[in-house]
Amino acid sequence: MAEARDPRTGGARGDGAGPGGARSGGARSGGAAGRQRPARDRLLAAAAARFYADGIAGTGIDTITADAGVARMSLYNNFASKADLVTAYLASRHDEWLGLYAARLAAAGDDPRARVLAVFDAYTDHANAGYAHGFRGCGLLNAAAELPADDPGRAVVRGHKEEVEAIVAGHLADLLPGDAARAAALAEHLAFLLEGSMARAGLEGDDSRLRRARALAADLLDAV
Repeated sequence: MAEARDPRTGGARGDGAGPGGARSGGARSGGAAGRQRPARDRLLAAAAARFYADGIAGTGIDTITADAGVARMSLYNNFASKADLVTAYLASRHDEWLGLYAARLAAAGDDPRARVLAVFDAYTDHANAGYAHGFRGCGLLNAAAELPADDPGRAVVRGHKEEVEAIVAGHLADLLPGDAARAAALAEHLAFLLEGSMARAGLEGDDSRLRRARALAADLLDAV
């Protein structure tokens, strides 16, 4: 993936491994290039691939360290606990999605309608990231479903979803100047459409529901 720009600051984001560590596919970080990466990055990439494919509860520390090619102590030198690693994983997924969105936003130009649809396109890109064990829907929501109600990781997931809706609302405010209430209501409507289509796409394992959601969103935007 080409270097993306942070849509909030314009600064460069890290290149990452794609959503859920898609490029790593849960494989050991082998080769000279893999061994030269900092241990923290290798651990996070290995955890991302495994958490997405197998779930958080189904992934043990030994599996992550083996995939990363590091000693178990290296994990605890970089993360205070598995819970700390999970929170870092969720934060990295948020950043990865923002990278996908930033690339789409750059192609959308200054058209508010196209900028709203860029959010839908970023979700489709997420679905097509080349997961080694198949697309399983939103990794953030999958993780949140495994975490207790008061777990800090759930706050990360909630923050991500709220930011996505706020991004949509900002573009709609440009499309509907002077009608903030209508822009906010439509942003909520489109956020529900995004999440519902992502849930169905994850169950079906492809992007067809996301593409349909984009078409529905385009119709809604044409009617405003």
